[in-house]
Amino acid sequence: MRILFLSSIIFLYASLLFGDHASLAQTRQKKALFVIVDGISSDVVEKIKTPNLDAIAAVGGYTRAHVGGGKGTYSQTPTISAVGYNSLLTGTWVNKHNVWGNGIKDPNYHYWTIFRFLREQYPHKQSAVFSTWLDNRTKLIGEGLPQTNYLRIQYPFDGFELDTVNFPHDKEKHYIRTIDEKVTNEAAAYIQTEAPDLSWVYLEFTDDMGHRYGDSEQFHEAIRLMDDQMGRLWKAIQFREKNFAEDWLLIITTDHGRDATTGKGHGGQSDRERSTWMVTNAKNRNAHFTSIPDVSTPGIVDIMPTLARHLNIALPKEQAFEIDGVPLIGPLSAQQLSATKNGNHIDLTWKSVAKAGKVKIWLAPTNQFKEGGQDRYLLMAEVPLSDEKARLDVSKVPSKFYKIVVEGQHNALNTWVVE
Repeated sequence: MRILFLSSIIFLYASLLFGDHASLAQTRQKKALFVIVDGISSDVVEKIKTPNLDAIAAVGGYTRAHVGGGKGTYSQTPTISAVGYNSLLTGTWVNKHNVWGNGIKDPNYHYWTIFRFLREQYPHKQSAVFSTWLDNRTKLIGEGLPQTNYLRIQYPFDGFELDTVNFPHDKEKHYIRTIDEKVTNEAAAYIQTEAPDLSWVYLEFTDDMGHRYGDSEQFHEAIRLMDDQMGRLWKAIQFREKNFAEDWLLIITTDHGRDATTGKGHGGQSDRERSTWMVTNAKNRNAHFTSIPDVSTPGIVDIMPTLARHLNIALPKEQAFEIDGVPLIGPLSAQQLSATKNGNHIDLTWKSVAKAGKVKIWLAPTNQFKEGGQDRYLLMAEVPLSDEKARLDVSKVPSKFYKIVVEGQHNALNTWVVE
């Protein structure tokens, strides 16, 4: 994957070229597709030739990203597949969504997935899931469960890994490759003809090759196959945008990296296991999308609020205050919130993105949201965004736990203080 940077001249040219059509773009119907290709660390995808990912990044962009939550903090999250999927779906780390492993024992459905937000706000809109793992729909999304208000996916295409007649299981996992191909081809065909409003494609084969062979030609060949599959999906989106009044957002990412020793394992907090990447066709990427080594990188939790923003999903404030991610497109107020408690004071810092404005700082000493309740947030301060810091006196709100939200005009940031 060769990282592509558009020059300012090309950006200016594109702005002039499309500026006259701004009103037309606003009327185009919003559609979104996100793809998880399993278990590919950023260092590997960057050294393998991936012409289709390159083509998508040339339209939008490529960035390094991360999974694993806040390393060594309350939000540290296992770099395991289902855990990463749910972090994307809900925009939260494991301390909230409660999926700690691939067994998916007890998801906390109070933290809604992007599919539920879409259904609750736009009941008429269509969703689709194309997946090589049935549990993505039945357990993570929670289709048909009372806990998700009996959410339905209009077009499910999954569960083939359970069909041992048509897909006999072999030790080399070639049957997963066959299923990935079937899932990809159906997704491309269905998107081109039916264009659901929100679609998820999940492909597994790359992770299987990583587990079996580690850093190897077999693993690299699986990545090249994945790139070809992304090309089919991209062609379907290009067809829709060319022939219909549709505005598509495509985001492709992975759920975890690989261990540094052999490349066969994952689950821990090493840099390579945490290191992932994103490719998108989005032109309106903001400062949070850019990967800055040793400073900040986007997280997998940022994809859900990005999808919501593109699809014009208005997140209710009490739920927006819980989302750990930050939109990667459109305007931002701030990013990189941190909090430290010293005695009866909590010191906050953040990085401002907007040039002007104020932020409201909210505090709650409870976590009723976790159980389906509501937390009573106290407005502690309102300060200029450009201050990039604040000190809260919590002597009158004694607790060993606090939820803190810094709310700006364009986005909100949240953090916990846990003693």
